[in-house]
Amino acid sequence: MPKLTKALIAAMESPESGSDIFWDSSIAGFGVRVWAGGARTYILKYRNADRQVRWLTIGRVGALTLDEARDEAQKARGAVAKGQDPAAEKQAARKAETMTQLIDFYETEGLFIQRGIRQGEAMKPTTAAYTVARLRHHVVPLLGPMKCKAVTAGDIERFARDVTKGKTARDEKVKDEKGKERRIIVRGGDGAARKVVRDLSAVFSFAKRNGIVTANPVETASVRKSDNKRERFLAIEEIKRLGAAFDALEAEGINSKALDIARLWALTGARRNEIAGLKWAEVDLQSGFLRLEDSKTGKSLRPLGTAARTLLSARHKTRNRKSPWVFPAERGDSFYSGTKRIWPMATKKAKLIGVTPHTLRHSLGSIAASSGEALLIVGSLLGHSNARSTQIYAHIDRDPSQVAANKVGDTIAAALAGRKSGEVIPFPPAVNE
Repeated sequence: MPKLTKALIAAMESPESGSDIFWDSSIAGFGVRVWAGGARTYILKYRNADRQVRWLTIGRVGALTLDEARDEAQKARGAVAKGQDPAAEKQAARKAETMTQLIDFYETEGLFIQRGIRQGEAMKPTTAAYTVARLRHHVVPLLGPMKCKAVTAGDIERFARDVTKGKTARDEKVKDEKGKERRIIVRGGDGAARKVVRDLSAVFSFAKRNGIVTANPVETASVRKSDNKRERFLAIEEIKRLGAAFDALEAEGINSKALDIARLWALTGARRNEIAGLKWAEVDLQSGFLRLEDSKTGKSLRPLGTAARTLLSARHKTRNRKSPWVFPAERGDSFYSGTKRIWPMATKKAKLIGVTPHTLRHSLGSIAASSGEALLIVGSLLGHSNARSTQIYAHIDRDPSQVAANKVGDTIAAALAGRKSGEVIPFPPAVNE
């Protein structure tokens, strides 16, 4: 029984069913429970004053560092030595009588993917943070004091209307635990209401599984849980305007990193931080693929078209060899994050107000589908995580997706550059180091 380390935890394999426990040699009863779905939690096993065996869930791996979990385990053992029973106290909290208490419990125990291929896996830290923020900014002010079991479909409908009207909207400065001032902006509207209603449905499903409520009132509420509208995507003429805007901004001296990130959004259909946070170790110029270590759907393989490879090849020649990032920050050790300021400048110049980087992802998918590409290939281009796409990554010949990436990428690259589709873009060969 070794002492647990971050490397050991990362290497733990999930069982086919149920869970396995890996114990730590430095703190008696402390360990990591690994579930079949991939979830990992820090636990503590102890005996209370009545010599009953208790199991305390300390927190999720990822939400807590190993050192933080050890500190919590030591605190719990100290409480046990004083005659307290931390697991029983936590069990009492599971009753979560009010909505505020339920959200507290959900933040501690419920931030897992509830369906799909990633069911059982912990939410990405950013996803978890946004989810909890929406619940605390909208649900707690409007429904917080209510008993969980008393919330009805009618209450959910009124809640959605109030969020839409902006009753929870605010813009204020607050001080954090360290006394540092920060600004909190909470917006209402249709979009905010739909998102938080979906979050609230997940909270009630979690509560139902834990025996706190018997039904999920969101399921029967007459509220919109999806956008229920056609996704926005750019026509070729709009992509030409956007490309011209990129070129004009570059001529004005705007940072080329931001503009190349935006160009790659268009050429690859990748998500924002999949490109902004791209590492050279994930770029395979020889075979023409991005091998993403940790996308929204986990590890992901994305084919690169010739235009995207050409852009990355040029970046590779002038790269900062001391940085792992394709687009390193101007200061510090992280990746470049200045696109938030520059993207509105590009869309304004192109007269595409309201278009977001995610619109480019929809645009690539739309152009691929309208070009006659099979839906499985479109899924491969975008890195969708359904079972068929996953099967493609594991089994099919990579050539069809590579051909599709070249064809679709050439169409978008031609529009960005103001050319007619079909004009050749030369690709200088590059060797990865």
